[in-house]
Amino acid sequence: MLLAMSKLQEPVLVKLFIGPIYSQDAPVEECAKELEAELGEIDFKSGEMEFDFTTYYEQEMGKGLSRKIISFRKLIRREELVDIKIFTNDLEKKFSIEGKRKINIDPGYIASEHLILATGKGYYHRPYLGKGVYADLTLVYKHKQFHTLEWTYPDYGSEDLRELFKKLREKYTLELGEEINK
Repeated sequence: MLLAMSKLQEPVLVKLFIGPIYSQDAPVEECAKELEAELGEIDFKSGEMEFDFTTYYEQEMGKGLSRKIISFRKLIRREELVDIKIFTNDLEKKFSIEGKRKINIDPGYIASEHLILATGKGYYHRPYLGKGVYADLTLVYKHKQFHTLEWTYPDYGSEDLRELFKKLREKYTLELGEEINK
């Protein structure tokens, strides 16, 4: 039996989202406007969610942190995540006070098969993408739901966020169908 060589092809577009974690005095709406100016129209904003899964950010940002999930109408190429992460890092610096962030802005994307976050921290499960950015495989989609991995952040592993991402994935698959049929 002859094995066929794999055919190289571009993957389908993906759904960009941002999951900011922020202090109570952070300029969240101003930040959202800058994100929209750079990344295109926002098509979804979750309500404010209490972020109490870790104390990791408290020394820098204080206590009583919150999170939102924001997604964008325009689907992106996966490799765009690198430059988007660089942009969001610059935005974090812009909204910092005396070198301390008021908002942590980590971008990611939803594909049919998984959810990826961009990070500047390498680790054994984070492939390097370029320009100092790594991909964190955070959730995998199988059997009609998102599943955690041993390294999934606790908030992303919560039932509420996994359900929210499942709904965004459903929205994405409809948008992808529209994009393909253009």
